[in-house]
Amino acid sequence: MTSKTYPRGTVRALVDTDFVTPATREVLKSRLVPDDAPPLADSQPRFFDSETFDTLRAACARLIPQADRPRPVDLAGALDERLADGKCDGWRYSQMPPDGEAYRRGLFGLNESARAMFGMAFYEIDASSQDEVLMAVQRNEAQGQTWMSLPARRFFEELLAELTECYYSDPLSQEEIGYVGFADAHGWQALGLNELEAHEPRAVEDTADGGA
Repeated sequence: MTSKTYPRGTVRALVDTDFVTPATREVLKSRLVPDDAPPLADSQPRFFDSETFDTLRAACARLIPQADRPRPVDLAGALDERLADGKCDGWRYSQMPPDGEAYRRGLFGLNESARAMFGMAFYEIDASSQDEVLMAVQRNEAQGQTWMSLPARRFFEELLAELTECYYSDPLSQEEIGYVGFADAHGWQALGLNELEAHEPRAVEDTADGGA
């Protein structure tokens, strides 16, 4: 089986060039995790209590699996940090409470549904059972009092959208898909189909073991 991948090191090589404005460079470097950073398991939440944070981390692992990454993006930590800092995008759905309350109630709801379905909290059940709970929430069929007042499907959509945004705000996640749109200093001239600027990475074929 052959797939397309992009060379490692693209972001780190490009970020210090004059293709990137100083303001963008500062943001990118703040997001590049240093080699001596502590493991994700050691990170401590600021907004959520420990059980809720464990539930969030378990949900992150199922919604955006990262088993193949040497160092996973800290999705739960990014969401916790945003809420602790009181940051928001300035709008919300009328059916949803403010972000902090919505996430606390929704994550409580995941535990409530997991206990109703499997007798344990969401973060305590196996991956397959966690998927069943998440699918029930996505389908708006989850058990529990929480979902009587919090729209389950909307909570699922909001959680998945935010985690996806967190994942692809990481420069190394952008590197995985060959994205260098952060090179914002000189504009873009190669705008046609399949055209690439000289500084854009070229995909290479990655043949997995046992592929044809």
